[in-house]
Amino acid sequence: MDDPINYQSLNRQSWNLRTAAHWSGEFYDVNGFIEGKEVLKSIELGLLGDLTGKKILHLQCHFGQDSIALARHGAVVTGIDLSDDAIAKANELANTCGQAVQFICCDIYDLPNHLNETFDIVFTSYGTIGWLPDLDKWANIIQHFLKPGGLFVFADFHPSVWMFDDDFKEVSYNYFNDGPIVETQTGTYGDRAADFSTTYVMWNHGIAEIFNALTTAKLRIDVMQEFDYSPYDCFRHTEEFEPGKFRIKHLENRIPMVLAMKVTK
Repeated sequence: MDDPINYQSLNRQSWNLRTAAHWSGEFYDVNGFIEGKEVLKSIELGLLGDLTGKKILHLQCHFGQDSIALARHGAVVTGIDLSDDAIAKANELANTCGQAVQFICCDIYDLPNHLNETFDIVFTSYGTIGWLPDLDKWANIIQHFLKPGGLFVFADFHPSVWMFDDDFKEVSYNYFNDGPIVETQTGTYGDRAADFSTTYVMWNHGIAEIFNALTTAKLRIDVMQEFDYSPYDCFRHTEEFEPGKFRIKHLENRIPMVLAMKVTK
């Protein structure tokens, strides 16, 4: 793919910086996780079902908390991520937790060159597809690694969320994918006071683009859900209206915040 802005290198550097802050910060609560804290949310757990003995490929796994959590539910898990620092921490965390999870560091589009297996479930969640320029290639990766009859479970922030500025006061970005969004940010959602600045590249993807990429790859969308809250307190100006459920205070329940799907090959 022609990449004049070298998004993979920029984003790897960005996520390496974020990994250090996330590992030591309160947002991911690594110590609590080691002690057994559940990190998977009811949204994805309701779609995943019984995981006992299931082979799962976890795309864009960061430093592996959700991958290890899936293993705690009885799955055999392989996690992949672009960030080499994140994968190093994932291996460290899995070892500390006593879970035999396989982790691979690579770009998602290059995964067939690093892995030759098929899986019962491919899983991805929260802050994933915005880092990818081409959803057709993404959907083909999912199709490639799924067994016949296998499931793709997707939970991510709703495309409408990414239209707003950081304060959710104005519509500042195009809902549709009209090219790369290159930005520089101080700190990170996991620690806004973190003392670093990072430049990264993202893309917005509307629901139709997601839907069409999956169906063109011969994947069947069985369940599509929208939720008027985020299970993570990762945005500005939030309020926790129920335990573990966060909304933008001044927008209340008027915008969708999460899109979730269960898809079959």
